[in-house]
Amino acid sequence: MAVVSWCSLTARWRCRCPVFDEVITQLDLERTDAGWRAIEGEKAHLPDEWEQDYRTMVESLRDYMGKTGFKKVLLGLSGGVDSAIVAAIAVDAIGSENVRCVMLPSEYTSRESLEDAEAVAEALGVHYDYVPIAEGRAAITNTLAPLFAGRDEDLTEENIQSRLRGLLLMAMSNKFGEMLLTTGNKSEVAVGYATIYGDMNGGYNPIKDLYKTRVFETCRWRNANHRPWMKGPAGEVIRPNVIDKPPSAELRDDQKDSDSLPDYPELDAILQILVDQDGSIADCVAQGFARETAKRIEHLLYISEYKRFQSAPGARLSPRAFWLDRRYPIVNRFRDPS
Repeated sequence: MAVVSWCSLTARWRCRCPVFDEVITQLDLERTDAGWRAIEGEKAHLPDEWEQDYRTMVESLRDYMGKTGFKKVLLGLSGGVDSAIVAAIAVDAIGSENVRCVMLPSEYTSRESLEDAEAVAEALGVHYDYVPIAEGRAAITNTLAPLFAGRDEDLTEENIQSRLRGLLLMAMSNKFGEMLLTTGNKSEVAVGYATIYGDMNGGYNPIKDLYKTRVFETCRWRNANHRPWMKGPAGEVIRPNVIDKPPSAELRDDQKDSDSLPDYPELDAILQILVDQDGSIADCVAQGFARETAKRIEHLLYISEYKRFQSAPGARLSPRAFWLDRRYPIVNRFRDPS
């Protein structure tokens, strides 16, 4: 046993297998005066972190589809960066012929988003549907009008749009037998910047453990790289405007994510302290962030736990993935006083 253990440790540096692909390899040993020693063998190339994360998301979706029996997927394609990368992951996992993308515009959907969504769908070669929600939204608004009379429009009306989209996408999922993919990134999942029973609807979320800042870079990586394990086309599949424009849910006039949240580089840096490092508000302040901002993010993190308990599963990319590695009570009275 001692010889096997010693050889195993030595072999780590003499031979290296691929991190994803199945292979059969041979490790040769030679007897020396110091004992058995592994002979230098083949060392597989190790992909960088961007490729490893992307392939994890692709392989995980492909494996999930195979084991659940679904052959096809659909998703809402908004013209934004999150749905664009999810569409690319889906195409690379199961092929463009098995992916349906649906644009569900409201009066707040910009012409830019319409053009961006169509361009992504065309570049990926997926089936593309255009389903306006104005008529359905008007019906819901009229139904609720007697109850809401005298009250100003607020988040309620914004969420109606998201939930109507969720209803329509689930109807298509039922009718066509296609699994609905949800497209919320880790930043949004962390602070609850998503509508439960709306854009959180779905059976699987490929980017659940991918922070927003990494979504941008992953899009750029996919545009610049193609590998044999990808079923999608090579080249630029996500037009630069999708990546570079200010993120927006487009649920009201001139809305930007930055209206409700810190800019994503700051938000993600705080979340990495609070979530990935199990840090405190004091740790955030020590890193140069304003206490008020860190406390607000921590508050959102706590009160959004109930949403995460009901969210779709997704690929695990980090040691602190929600649902798998970081579990908190849905409600509690404890708060970090620091």
